[in-house]
Amino acid sequence: MSNDPTVFRFTSKDDINSLLNRNKSWAQRLSALRPSLFPSLANSQAPQILWIGCSDSRVPETSVLDLLPGEVFVHRNIANVLPYDDLSSLSVIQYAVEVLQVKHIIVCGHYGCGGVMAALGNKKLGLIDNWLRHIRDVRAKHKDELAAISDPQKRCNRLVELNCIAQVHGVNRLANVQEAIADRGLKVHGLIYDVGTGYAHLLEVPSDPNGDVYGVKEAPSGLH
Repeated sequence: MSNDPTVFRFTSKDDINSLLNRNKSWAQRLSALRPSLFPSLANSQAPQILWIGCSDSRVPETSVLDLLPGEVFVHRNIANVLPYDDLSSLSVIQYAVEVLQVKHIIVCGHYGCGGVMAALGNKKLGLIDNWLRHIRDVRAKHKDELAAISDPQKRCNRLVELNCIAQVHGVNRLANVQEAIADRGLKVHGLIYDVGTGYAHLLEVPSDPNGDVYGVKEAPSGLH
């Protein structure tokens, strides 16, 4: 699919020089439209958004949100999972919340997620099984609801949503996030992106049933 030159800009026939040429054209085009953009980014950044999303090539955050360089701080991994002991994601969240002081954290899942599809199966896949376990934990927690969905695609879509909800709860349980919510009104959102249409929608996130254990004082919501 990605080799179709009528749809995609970089195919298997292209080399690194074509990317550099594209970069040059893009930078010139954007500079002409917004002359102060790149000079303003040279020494600092002040994004309002932390995006926690999937590594999937079909979900590029700035393109999906129609924003510019410097507007979104980003952390991406397989299936937008946030393990409580993952130093990479925790470090990104700490910097975004405490230093950049973003106003919004968006946890974005997407329909057609390969990681979620894999977690719905029981096939042994090697190293990645350690990562998929976090999604399978969500699957296990909601196994009755998922088993009641006969359509495989709808079942996968529902696990995408449930995984996103679980990760939003995980973000809200972090002490620095709770402090920022209380002190300056930080908002945490769950977002679902449809790779087949290009549209995203807010996910209504229910209150964390175990929030009191983690000191969560405000129920998360995707509607702010």
